[in-house]
Amino acid sequence: MTVTVYIALGSNLGDKCANLRAARESIARMNGSRIIAESSTEETDPVGPVHQPTYLNQMLAVETTLEPEQLLAELHAIERACGRTRRERWGPRTLDLDIVKFGQQTVDTPALTIPHPEIANRDFWQREIAELELELGE
Repeated sequence: MTVTVYIALGSNLGDKCANLRAARESIARMNGSRIIAESSTEETDPVGPVHQPTYLNQMLAVETTLEPEQLLAELHAIERACGRTRRERWGPRTLDLDIVKFGQQTVDTPALTIPHPEIANRDFWQREIAELELELGE
């Protein structure tokens, strides 16, 4: 079964534009998945207590046949391929990929919560979601 998923992309280290482009290209190549809409990119202040550079963010709407846990594993592999290391919560990173929404499904496991628990706290995500929904006619 195909489901529409919203994936947030963020980068604040290295060539941020190139990092997001590499993420989009990798997501487009995932088996059983295709990008159906892209929000504009937006520069935002970092979230959390660590002093760090600003982020470049974007949201994708992706149709996929992957299950949530499979998608998460694929996204983590893309992050690693782009040089991401997980050292500190909300720390700087070359690439951050978050599953924000997975159709109408909810998931609550130790590894994954959908909808993303920070969805209501990130205004830029709200703007990006609204942009995607307008583009998709939702």
